[in-house]
Amino acid sequence: MLFPVSWTNPPALPSAHFLELAMQRQNTLTKPAGSLGQLEAIATQLASMQGSELPTADKIHISIFAGDHGVCAEAISAYPQAVTAQMIANFASGGAAISVLAKLLGATLEVINLGTVTDTPDLPSVINARIAPSTRNFVEIDAMTSQQVTKAIHFGDEAAQRAARAGCHLFIGGEMGIGNTTSAAAIACALLNKNPIRLAGPGTGLDSAGVRHKAEVIIRALQRHNDDQTPMAVLKAFGGFEIAALAGAIAGCAARGIPVLIDGFIVSVAALIAVSEQPDIRAWLLFSHRSAEPGHQAILDALKATPLLDMGMRLGEGSGAAVAVPLIRAACALHNNMASFDSAGVNVGQNDAPQSGATNRND
Repeated sequence: MLFPVSWTNPPALPSAHFLELAMQRQNTLTKPAGSLGQLEAIATQLASMQGSELPTADKIHISIFAGDHGVCAEAISAYPQAVTAQMIANFASGGAAISVLAKLLGATLEVINLGTVTDTPDLPSVINARIAPSTRNFVEIDAMTSQQVTKAIHFGDEAAQRAARAGCHLFIGGEMGIGNTTSAAAIACALLNKNPIRLAGPGTGLDSAGVRHKAEVIIRALQRHNDDQTPMAVLKAFGGFEIAALAGAIAGCAARGIPVLIDGFIVSVAALIAVSEQPDIRAWLLFSHRSAEPGHQAILDALKATPLLDMGMRLGEGSGAAVAVPLIRAACALHNNMASFDSAGVNVGQNDAPQSGATNRND
């Protein structure tokens, strides 16, 4: 099976023309230049990505990718693997955090089951894309075969295709998979040459001894792996089905001109893989929040990303990205609907200079 074109070919860049128009518009609005901070940058970036003078984030498409991890055999999670399948059912029934947030936002929500140790019945809004019951234990052997990596990337690209057909304005990818913070930390350590002691975190709620054990497991896995630091080799060695699919979805959205709002630690690692493979993908990414997982900041630094929020979240599921959507909608509304100085009749000509020796009480 060949990789999708979105993975092998670099995407077109967002429109420089509409970026310039959006920046010019920002300079005419009734506010001091730059006074709305990141809200201004979001609006101009979206205008460039969407090729429009009036950016929007009305239609949100959320794809949650789920899969189990063989590295759970190393006791690296506070939760049992059965939780992955149980949470898929929770997504479908509307009880998960992302389900509640998707309803609040009026967003389309789909769940893609890439393989769980526990069987799941047919569920509404759940796409069966089973690759295997789980990845393999990457301490002993590569987590995935080359064919499995390719399949997962294809499933991600198909999610991007569905989002494009729905006319979505902004794509959010989320994940569910017990053990995936260990997988993500291993990928990040391999790609960035970082110490697992620095990047391993509590995940589902490990105590300090559990986090140390997780770091030791990653160290053993890195020692097993050869020195090949290419994105595909690292993904094959340590990745999860859901992380590979997320990377495919991110690449697929960039190829189709769809802005992507990146969630926390796991999705940022998938973005790092995609950008490492195709650097122009970076121009299509917005970053929602800084995760409480200690490894996230290293990923943000590598991607030169400034997130919108820092709320101590580390749930995953795309929840941090969903929470940031109202800010993005506010940025669009301000950009599109604020009056200009001319239309509001506001004269901002420079004040006369104070007379020599006069005191300015605002100093």
